[in-house]
Amino acid sequence: MHLDPPATMPQRHTHSAGPLRADGSRRALRVGLGGPVGSGKTASVAALCRTLRDRWSIAVVTNDIYTREDAEYLLREAVLPPERITAVETGACPHTAIRDDISANLEAVEHLEETLHPLDLVLIESGGDNLTATFSKGLVDVQIFVIDVSSGDDIPRKGGPGITTADLLVVNKTDLAPHVGADLAAMAVDAERQRGDLPVVFTSLTSDDGIREVADWVTAHLSEWRVKAAV
Repeated sequence: MHLDPPATMPQRHTHSAGPLRADGSRRALRVGLGGPVGSGKTASVAALCRTLRDRWSIAVVTNDIYTREDAEYLLREAVLPPERITAVETGACPHTAIRDDISANLEAVEHLEETLHPLDLVLIESGGDNLTATFSKGLVDVQIFVIDVSSGDDIPRKGGPGITTADLLVVNKTDLAPHVGADLAAMAVDAERQRGDLPVVFTSLTSDDGIREVADWVTAHLSEWRVKAAV
């Protein structure tokens, strides 16, 4: 899918979308995954799909600037049926498509909702970004920010909106820590200092159940979402 940028200035979305669709039915919980290039966002999406697909109805939207590479990876890995995976080619800064002009991503999500209804969960993966990237509240309900230890154990203390405000911070590739000299304990202390009470999970997707804590976190939000939509 390639959507041309709008001719007008983008509208910033700052308000959360409601839990119901126009027909009054419950819409899917939308979970955004952001983080730097190579941190393991796509691998995390794949692992979440494999872990949750037997219990929940899931779809995925990926974002790349000029390609469909992340979607094609998920298709090759057969983490979901092909009709449940779609791609947005942003053609510009990935921040814009997830935060400022979210129209292309909203269109993709709404198309999945229409064709696959009922959906429980839509995972929206940002293109490779940096520590300032955040998702619009009009696009996602909760957001996960993924960093990895091979980029340096000083990343958590550098802060930035992605690290300080994401609903969940994932520190990925912990199995590489001994090889790159990363101090996981120091990363945990720095992350807590930056985030306060917001949760942090350390993951290694090379282990058999390395995504479990993240999957449990998503499942808890899904359960809360169903209750909220029923009220």
